[in-house]
Amino acid sequence: MEVSASEYLSPTIKKIRFKGTFDSLQFQVGSYLDFRVSDTEARRYTVSYLDPKKEIMEFIVHLHGQGQGRQFMEDLKVGDKIVVSAPRSHKCYEKSLKSYLIFGDETSLALACSLLPVLINNDHQFHFYFELEQANHHVPKLLGIPNCTVFAKNGSFLNESWISKLPIFQSSTSNDTTFVLTGNAKSVQAFKKTVKNQSKAKIFSQGYWLEGKKGL
Repeated sequence: MEVSASEYLSPTIKKIRFKGTFDSLQFQVGSYLDFRVSDTEARRYTVSYLDPKKEIMEFIVHLHGQGQGRQFMEDLKVGDKIVVSAPRSHKCYEKSLKSYLIFGDETSLALACSLLPVLINNDHQFHFYFELEQANHHVPKLLGIPNCTVFAKNGSFLNESWISKLPIFQSSTSNDTTFVLTGNAKSVQAFKKTVKNQSKAKIFSQGYWLEGKKGL
């Protein structure tokens, strides 16, 4: 793939567009690729947008910490060519499920962009919850993500009691809502436990990162 465009949506969120031949690859909602960021390390990034006919693939990348992944993505510029793994996917969507609540943080924005057109085109009810740093609160709107509530990244989503008081659990619809939980592995774990305690809803979950652990 070759970088054809890149822009910063905030100081720590970068949108990168690649050009390449993608029509022979098998993609699903939530597909991800592994980028070789050094001779010994790889990092996993979710595809935010794909158009094989126009030979376009995009990623919304969170520049977090000071590790190899951040440095690699920060250094990418137009004209750079890279080789990546074949796409794989975490299951996070079923057409037969009517209502969705999608939760995540900066690392989940690409998945949100991937899910959004499918949710709209298939007439699902949906709402997004994001826990974001203050400097990134504007990014969902910039990406055109509707039905979205942004929360401060202050540790609230580590507190099961606090999570249980969210509006989704104050209505009778929680049992019929499918929860897609990604981002901070500890937030995902707390939210998942709360859902199981509060309802019989279906859950898709995947921790994208864990403080102190590389390459999750």
